[in-house]
Amino acid sequence: MHILITGGTGLIGRALIDKLSDHEITLLTRSESKARSLFSRQLNCISNLDDLPDFNAIDAVINLAGEPIVDKRWSDQQKGIICSSRWGITEHLVKKILEADNPPHTFISGSAVGIYGDQGDKVIDETFVSDASDFAHSVCENWEKIAVRAKAAQTRVCLLRTGIVLSKEGGALKKMLLPYQLGLGGPIGAGKQYFPWIHIDDMVGGILYLLNTESANGAFNLTAPNPVTNKTFSEALAGALHRPHILFTPPFAIKLMLGEAGQLLLEGQRVVPKALLDSGYAFQFSEIRPALDNIFAN
Repeated sequence: MHILITGGTGLIGRALIDKLSDHEITLLTRSESKARSLFSRQLNCISNLDDLPDFNAIDAVINLAGEPIVDKRWSDQQKGIICSSRWGITEHLVKKILEADNPPHTFISGSAVGIYGDQGDKVIDETFVSDASDFAHSVCENWEKIAVRAKAAQTRVCLLRTGIVLSKEGGALKKMLLPYQLGLGGPIGAGKQYFPWIHIDDMVGGILYLLNTESANGAFNLTAPNPVTNKTFSEALAGALHRPHILFTPPFAIKLMLGEAGQLLLEGQRVVPKALLDSGYAFQFSEIRPALDNIFAN
């Protein structure tokens, strides 16, 4: 297949491209030189939306682009960057799909479990309709609405409602490691909020499964089958690193550091991947401790 990928230099994109060696890849990236330095294989790299290839020659589009949502405080300017980096690129891709006489057969587009809002300990699958109104929900809701317009071209659309991707190579886990390595790790607040996690191998495996499963369409929770509370995750991480688990981060400290964006750490969703399991995907890592042991054994 000829696959167009956006966000390919991010944590998920890098791991995904490594598994697509049998396919031709066109990568939309802000830095062509960075992209070429990250991958040993030959890629078609472009840095401008106006230089996108003819979509009649593209078999599938995998849209992973987006400004990291929790890296900075949510100022009005940062909120604008978060939204435009998701909505704008997705709008452009959908427009190209709709204009093609022979459009891509598959469009896999990013989203996140933030679409559900804070749901306490309620078990959430893809059928759940949230009445949340917070910023993260609004970002994901509109992102998905834009992506599903591609169905008008008879293109199969899969939405990736991604949880917290666990990998040593980047993302949330890499940022968490230092305090645990120093013996200062612990839960955030009371630790009762749910932590919808997924191992990087299952994140990539899930995307590949959706790419190759013609019957798959709609929203899919890309999270492990067994979500855990923040406290349970914290205990498992400390155990995997053979470090103590005695401290905790008070909620006021998170709010002080991150402001409104702190809600992503203080709230949670007990999300399960019902649609992915029902379609036949078999997870490599369903339990948190074996997943973390695997990550730190490599």
